[in-house]
Amino acid sequence: MRSKNRQNAVLAPQSPTKGLSSALSTYAMLLLLSQLHRTNALHHMKRTIPNVVKEWVHGEVPLIATNNCEDDVYPAVLTQHGQGPDKSGFKLEPGETFKQIVSGDWQGRMWGRTNCSFNDDGTGPADASGSGRGKACLSGDCNGVLNCVVTGDNPATLAEFTYDGGDGLTYYDISLVDGYNIPIAIVMTPRDNSSLADIPPNYTNPSCQGTAAVLAPTDYDPYSGLSGDQFFLGTNSSFPLPFDSKASGDDVQRWCPWDLQVNPPYKPGNGIYPYPDDNIERPAFNPCFSACAKWNKDFDCCIGDYGVPSKCSPGLYSRQAKKVCPDAYSYAFDDQTSTFIIPVGAGFEVVFCPGARSTNILAEYGDKLRQLAQDGHVDKGVASEASMPRFPEQTYWLASGLLTCAALVSWLG
Repeated sequence: MRSKNRQNAVLAPQSPTKGLSSALSTYAMLLLLSQLHRTNALHHMKRTIPNVVKEWVHGEVPLIATNNCEDDVYPAVLTQHGQGPDKSGFKLEPGETFKQIVSGDWQGRMWGRTNCSFNDDGTGPADASGSGRGKACLSGDCNGVLNCVVTGDNPATLAEFTYDGGDGLTYYDISLVDGYNIPIAIVMTPRDNSSLADIPPNYTNPSCQGTAAVLAPTDYDPYSGLSGDQFFLGTNSSFPLPFDSKASGDDVQRWCPWDLQVNPPYKPGNGIYPYPDDNIERPAFNPCFSACAKWNKDFDCCIGDYGVPSKCSPGLYSRQAKKVCPDAYSYAFDDQTSTFIIPVGAGFEVVFCPGARSTNILAEYGDKLRQLAQDGHVDKGVASEASMPRFPEQTYWLASGLLTCAALVSWLG
């Protein structure tokens, strides 16, 4: 899939914050997840919905897909619980957005399919033989059909949602447990809900950039040049996203273990693979299997004798994935550093090729969220902490010095 860095992508306006409320204290439960058991084919969070008959909670809520890639993307949606959208597969051209609605208790996932070619009615691939059988997409394929009714082929970067977990909370995440194909971000939309709008947006909108071709430099500022009514992934310079600054372009280019690449480049001489890195140039579009998805071993998938956290640790793939996408699920027991939790009622937008770099939200704000959970009330420092600019590492000390000097001048004056 051909792609370049779309650094100036601007999403629909969203109110950055209206001040914090008690709803944020509820949101602080983010880091108090109980241990959740192994992943399954439908949902890596494996949130169990209560088995009760009830009407759609909170009516209909948005599920939006936006393509900021420079190529067509074919999003697929799989419903696990609740009323899903009208279309479970569709085409998005570059720059296009498609809005659908789901029930307020919906649970499911969305992912992007790439390099697709369907026949005229979308019932099969547009192959030369006209047989209508086989795969229509290079990655994320759904049995060759446009309107997806199955989980889809691995590897694929997943956006997973439980709109209402039965406890008044919404759970969502970016998952690389089945592998990675293209960058995605999740943007929460408050829907004029004041309790949700009070949550700083840089607490709620994770992004995963595991493709070197669209990775921005460490000093890139997505907020530069934005007007007052423009936002980047639902945030602005008053509440900036904390971006990872550790992963270099080379790190992101080579993070996938050699034997887990879908199409590893030709290696002259049939030599032994240098592991985990290799000096051979890799393609710009380089989907990566997870170890579980490719080998299906109990110790990789955290099943059988390895079905408890004490016996299943992240392997090489999971450690590498976490380096390039700190806020994403990397293996089955990665809940506490990967799951986002907010009060029910929000809608969501999944953005393909969001630009900039991966976020590091949970590491940045984890202490504050734990403090909120322990104290049971909103600390005044939370809002100011959330609104502090996140300087690149190379400018941190200069910025700190300037701020200190300014404070001294003000005090002496």
